[in-house]
Parts: sequence; C-alpha cells; structure tokens
Amino acid sequence: MSVDAPPQARPAWHATAAAVVAELGSDGTSGLSAAAVAAQAAQYGPNRLPQVARPSLALQLLRQFKSPLIYILFIAAALAALLGHWGDAAVILGVVLANAAIGAFQEGRAERSMDALRALASLHVQVLRGGRVSKVAAHDLVPGDILVLVAGDAVGADARLLEAEGLAVAEAALTGESVPVAKDVAPLPEDAALADRRNMVFSGTYVTAGRARAVVTAIGSQTEVGAIASMTVGAREPQTPLEGRIGQFGRRLAYAAAALFCVVLALGLARGLPFADVLLVAISQVVSLVPEGLPVAMTIALAVGMRRMAGRGAIIRRLAAVETLGAITVICTDKTGTLTRNEMTVSQLWLAQGGTVAVSGVGYGPDGALTGAAMDGAHEHVTALLQAAVLCNDAALVAPGAAAAHWTVTGDPTEAALLVAASKAGIDPAALRRDYPRTAEMPFDAGTKMMATRHRQPDGSFAVYIKGAPEAVLRLCADAGAQAQQAASTAADAMAGAALRVLAVARLGDVALARGAGFASLGTHATLLGLVGQIDPARPEAKAAVAACRAAGIRPVMVTGDHKLTALAIAGELGIVREGERGIDGAELARLSADELAQGLDQIAVFARVQPAQKLRIVEALQKRGAVVAMTGDGVNDAPALARADVGVAMGITGTDVAKRAARVVITDDNFATIIAAVAQGRVVYANLKKVILFLFVTSIDEVCLLLLSLLAGLPMPLAAVQILWVNIVTESTLTVNLVMDPADGDEMHRPPVARNDPLIDRAMLWRIAVMMPAAVAVTFSWFLWRHTSGIPFDLVRTETFTVLVLCQWFNVINCESATRSALRFGILRNPWLAAGLVLSLALHAAVLYWPPLGRLFHTVPIPAADLLTLLAVASCVLWAEELRKCWARARQRRLHP
Repeated sequence: MSVDAPPQARPAWHATAAAVVAELGSDGTSGLSAAAVAAQAAQYGPNRLPQVARPSLALQLLRQFKSPLIYILFIAAALAALLGHWGDAAVILGVVLANAAIGAFQEGRAERSMDALRALASLHVQVLRGGRVSKVAAHDLVPGDILVLVAGDAVGADARLLEAEGLAVAEAALTGESVPVAKDVAPLPEDAALADRRNMVFSGTYVTAGRARAVVTAIGSQTEVGAIASMTVGAREPQTPLEGRIGQFGRRLAYAAAALFCVVLALGLARGLPFADVLLVAISQVVSLVPEGLPVAMTIALAVGMRRMAGRGAIIRRLAAVETLGAITVICTDKTGTLTRNEMTVSQLWLAQGGTVAVSGVGYGPDGALTGAAMDGAHEHVTALLQAAVLCNDAALVAPGAAAAHWTVTGDPTEAALLVAASKAGIDPAALRRDYPRTAEMPFDAGTKMMATRHRQPDGSFAVYIKGAPEAVLRLCADAGAQAQQAASTAADAMAGAALRVLAVARLGDVALARGAGFASLGTHATLLGLVGQIDPARPEAKAAVAACRAAGIRPVMVTGDHKLTALAIAGELGIVREGERGIDGAELARLSADELAQGLDQIAVFARVQPAQKLRIVEALQKRGAVVAMTGDGVNDAPALARADVGVAMGITGTDVAKRAARVVITDDNFATIIAAVAQGRVVYANLKKVILFLFVTSIDEVCLLLLSLLAGLPMPLAAVQILWVNIVTESTLTVNLVMDPADGDEMHRPPVARNDPLIDRAMLWRIAVMMPAAVAVTFSWFLWRHTSGIPFDLVRTETFTVLVLCQWFNVINCESATRSALRFGILRNPWLAAGLVLSLALHAAVLYWPPLGRLFHTVPIPAADLLTLLAVASCVLWAEELRKCWARARQRRLHP
C-alpha cells in the first residue's frame, strides 16, 4: 500500500456529541437490545483484525525454489537425464529437494515459535446491553455497544466517550505517547490528529485511571488499529540483499556456463572428434561448473544463524533475513519501550522552600537514593512533598511474586513513579494511606490538569492535597506572592527544558471537595510544596548498543510518536543525535516534499510525533537512497514500517500481535542489545557464505580447467564421470556444510556493513582464486601428465589424479577459513565441525580407494600406502601458495594500518 494513498473515509466521531448514540442506533442508558446486537453483528461481522493467511507447507516448499542457482541445477539435472545419466540427475534433484526441505523446516519452526509467543487468552470487556452490564468477548462487540470502562480495563474497540471521570488511557502502542493521555467528552475539530482525540478511546489501548462509558464506533478492520493492520498486509516485502546477490550470481553463472559449452563444442569439433562425444563432454563441463553444494550450504548457513540467534533471544521468521541483518546500514528505532524502559521515573525534586534533590535509580523497584543539599537541612520539606504525592495518587506498586518476577504497577505510570520516589525516601505508601485515610476526592480533570484529595490526619484534622500541571496548581497558590510564583515557574521551565515531565504538588487546609464544584472553589491560598520531574529513562544497555551500531557503520535514527523535546533529550543521551544533526516532528515532516526529505535525511536523527504512514514514508525514503533499513518497534503504529523495512524487528514481550506478525525478527527479551548481537551473527553468516562460495568456486573451476587442458592436449579424460560426481557431491558436501559452522572472528562489528550491491565474488576473492585455482590445477594436471607419460596403468593414473584433486580440496578448505590468518596456527580447531568433516571425508575417500565394491563403481584401484605421502606432499603446494599470499596480505595491512 502506498503511503500516498488516501485513507478510507471514516465518520469524524470525535467532532460530534449528542448525535453519536442516535446515529449508531443505540441507547445511552440501556445499550443495544439483543435483537439489535444480532442485526449489527450480521452487518459488520466479528471484531477481528485482518490477518495474512499463513502459507501452507507446499507453498513454503515452493518458495525455497525461487533462486537462479536452483533453476540452473534443474537444467543440469534435465541435461543429465537426457544423456541417460539417471544417477547424476537423481543426485542433483536430491540436493535441490534437501535444500528446500531444510529451508521450509526452519521457517516453519520460526512460525511455531511465534505461536508459542502469542498470548492465548481472549480479551473480555464490560458492555451495557438491554439495561444490564455484562462481560462479553471483545470479538463479539458491535458498533453501538456501550462500553463500561474502569482502571485496568483494555479497550476492545474504537469508541466515543459519553461520560468520563478522571479517565486516563495508555496509548503508547498506538500513538507512541509514553505517558497516559487524559480524556474528556468535549467535541474536537474534525482535523484533530489521532494523538489529540481526547474524546475517543481506541482498540489496543488500556485504561490507567478513572472510569467512563463510551459508545463503540468502529470494530475490526475499521478501527485505527485495523487500518494500520491493513497497511501492514498491503506493505510490499522487499527483496533481501542476499536474494539480489544470488540472482546476479546465478545470471552470471548461466552466461559462463553457456560460453563454456560453446568453447568446448568448438574445440572438440576443431579436433575432429565425433559430435556426440563432444556434446557429452560439453554438457559434463557445464554440470561441473555449477556448484551443486551452494544452495544447501547457503540454506544451512542461514539455518545455523537462525538457531544461534534464537539462542540469543531473536526469533527469525524468514530465513534470508538472517543474512540481511548483517547488511543493515540504518536502524530506525522506536523510543518508548525499545530505547527506554517504558517506566516513568522521578529524577528530580524542587522544593518550594529552596533547593533541589536528585533521585537515583530507574524502574518501579524502590532501589535508589535522594541526594542533594536539601536533604541535609530541609528533609522534612522533602518528606512533606513526597507524602502529598503519595496521598493524592490512585496508583499502587506490586512487589515481585508469583505474577511477576519484578516490581510492577497498577494505575497511571506517572502516579506510580511518585510512589517509587517516596519509597526511596523511606516512606511506606500503604502505611501512609492507612494513617491518612481519604475521605473525598476531585478526580483528575483534563481541562484543569489537576486532581485533589481530602484526608483525615492522625490528629483528627483534615487536609487537602493537590497535584497537577505547574501552571494550574500555581494559580491555587497565588496568595504566596509574585516572587514565589516566578521562582516556581522558572524552576518548572528549567525542568521541562531538560525533557522532564513536571508535576506540581500543593497542600491546603480543610476544604470540602464537592463533586462538580470545580477547582476554582479551592481558592488561591494553597501552599506549594514543590515540583516533581519525571522521565521515561533509557535502557541501561541502549547507550552501549547505539555505540556498537556506530562502530559497525550503522546509523541509528529515532522514529517515535512521543514529543520532540523528550525524544531529542533521550536521543542526545544515547548518542543518536550528534553535532550537526537535528530532529523534526510529524507536522514538519508533512510539509517536506519527497526531494526535501531526501536532501535532509543525513541531518535528521529524530522523527517525533509521527503517524504510521509517515513511518512508512521514512523507511521508503531511506531505501530509495540505497540504505538497508531495520525498523524496531513494539506498537501497532510500527507495523506498516516493520513490514516494509528490509528487516522489521518487533519486541516479543511488550510488542503487539500486529507488530509481531509484520516483523521478520522478534526479540523475545525486548532487549535492544539483542538486536546488535543478531546483526553481528548476520555478519558471521555472510562471511561464512563467502568462504563457502570461494571454496566451491575454486573447486568447480579446478575441474573445468583440468578437463579443458586434457581436451586441448589431446589426452584422455583424467577423471571418470562418477569421480567428478563424487568430488562435487560427497567430498564437497562433507566440507561445505561444516565450513558454514565457522565461529565469529571477533571483529565483525568493526567492519563496515556489506553493501547492497556487493558481489558474491568480489575483487579480494578474485585475487585469492587467482592463487588457489592455478596452484591446484597446476599440481593436479602436472601429476596426471607425468604419470600418464610414465607408462603406468591408466586406472592407477586416474585414481592418483582423483586423489590429488581431493587432497587439494582438503587443503583449500583450510585456506578458505581466513583471508589473512595462517592455517599453520591450527585455526581448524576453532571449528570442530570442519575437523570432523575432514575426518569423515578422509574415511569416505579411503573407502572408495580400498573397498572393492566402491572401487568398481567409481573406477578406482588401490594406491600403495607409500605413495600416499608423496601425493599429500604434492597437493600441499596449494596450502603453501595461499600461505605466501596471506603473508603478503598481513604485511600490507601493517603498512596501511601501522
């Protein structure tokens, strides 16, 4: 779905008032009747989000065949079958089917992991129907239903508020707003942004405080969540960089195979050989050029990477995404819950009597301390401020237990943070509330941005405590004088400038709190106790993760629905914003043309207050500039961009189901550092794939050159067809499958990202091929030529040539482990899988030489044991040639980077 496509028109329910219930055919006092519910259900269907059907096993298998290399293998199998080589055709097809089975199995296992990750419980809501309040499944809601909401309830559908008392709703999953939003019933302009629709509640959010009644206006795909889910379904999934490289490699290999076919055919006919014989040799050369083991090795490399990442808490939902992680150049990360803890924390107190107090510790656990000069001479003022904040408060802390292994909260996170700060000061919130019982209250009002509670004191007197926005509370403290007001306003502005969310707390003598009287009835003689500054703190591991991104050549960009000032403060703390970079909000982004956005992308490090379609636009703009983009997030609002990004990364714990379904990667521990570990593993996978490609390509060219030289020299074929098949299938498979298991070198995150257009065989690999391939061909052909002209039996000559070629492969696989590290340092011991593969290959080759049944099948004869050491010494020339090149490469590195 294009980001420029106009959204589906919906009624502006937030702009209307009394007519809403009537338009929906409902009744505000009794709700829908049973007959009306049935009629609405028949018209609108169930309250479910649109979902993409999971691909069948057959479709998953077919998807594994989408590769030019697989197409070439199919052609090779067909040619082998046409020539009557049914065994060769069967083996090639077996390789292709094994590759498909491995890929389908791994992707299926990822989907099963996702199923286990999803919550199985069905959401239930309270609804007024037929004059009675009852609990129903959320998927049974219909337009016109009257929702009854209280603190702790999840909102099951989009709804227009009819009544609201102290209502606050957490909308982080939808809008990215990090703190609950106060709600009221007043009509709003039709063009009010989603995050500003204070008279609406939305599916996928939950109530943190207060109570309300609301009429359901939209269900299923017509909700805001549903619209985002529909965008996710329509988002085009980009081709991964690896798929692009494999496609390019396959096309070039096809051209090379066609050219080789023509060259061999021309040479054979020029020598006057029978056409049928020349055609057979030409086809066998084409088959030799195709690295049959590459698709399986590539699939196993990705599967191994997937398994390793799963062990680190990253579920990979699509196999090719493993390698794509290693090619990422930009990470677009959400803020709330991804870079931050999504736990409001008090970090600073300002006392009306003078002085500030720093509060340490993060999260909802009471671990931390209050420090500052005010703690020495004005401790009682700090206590008075925090006691008032605890009493004028509806939240509660829940200690670790059976339900959760860490501290959690019920109610508004902003209020919960006040309880945590009080606990750090040695105040027991539960005991304080018992000693100062609440007798009346004025719930939080979105218009005045305040709440007040009346409490009986231990001495029998009464007092009122007030909490709210500084400018509102200060109006009730006007009797304190202009100087005191100015000092408090200056302090509040300074705290807000530091991206803190500021609350003012005041105390008032005994005043009756009459519902409906309004806060103006409290007068202007309240006593200001102080200000409280809060922030949603950064995750402790996020700063190191951002630094690791920078070191790895990856640019982090914050894309959030939160306020610009708050986003810039967190981004600056974590190192996302650097000198010369800036942040813009959704309104500024909307005013930018496509060209202006493209020109400014390098300087914009923070996008704040953005809408879902804008997140999608940001990702697509980065991709148009050639970036490989990862998008992290946990909310519904992240889903379209997660689906469109090269790698969408959803959070497994706090992430919504819509986000998880849209992403290719799900982080089960919600740890941003896990993403960096996954990126490093993706780079390991790609490096191992390059090792395998180098090995297979050298091996394939060895065989082709050996056969071509024999043809040009007028010599008999040095290898039988079944021996070529043995080398291509048995010897290669025992080594390549294990080479992809190589561990990390340790410097993966200090290398630049792999360019999107990076060829599978780059210039550095061509230099290595130019050393390893001629060495192997020269050794093998020279041995064949010398032994053939020495008059010894041809069967023994061919067997020795076959063995020398296999030995060269063994040395070359050791060469391929590192481009610079010497094989003489026994690096093979780092990979026990490869060591075991060499032992297995040795055993199998011994069997084909000395076990008569296999000898007859593969046209070999036993080689005298004394001659084996000679063959080993001759083949080792391949190792020494590459060791000389590595020595030169290390010397060059030292000159360039002394």
